[in-house]
Amino acid sequence: MADRYVCRECHRVQDSAEAEICQACGSSSLTEDWAGYVIIAHPANSEIAAEMEVTEPGKYALKVR
Repeated sequence: MADRYVCRECHRVQDSAEAEICQACGSSSLTEDWAGYVIIAHPANSEIAAEMEVTEPGKYALKVR
């Protein structure tokens, strides 16, 4: 998974390895140092999304360093 970047702010996994900014929140703080991810399809009905404070569907890293 190290070939993908994750936003340190919102934990969203970036679809493009060439991304320089987060496509979800616009932050430029991206990292390759992360572990595990969850796919959230329906954030309004998800307890995990509520715990992670996620409001948009997508792939999110569980641990970001």
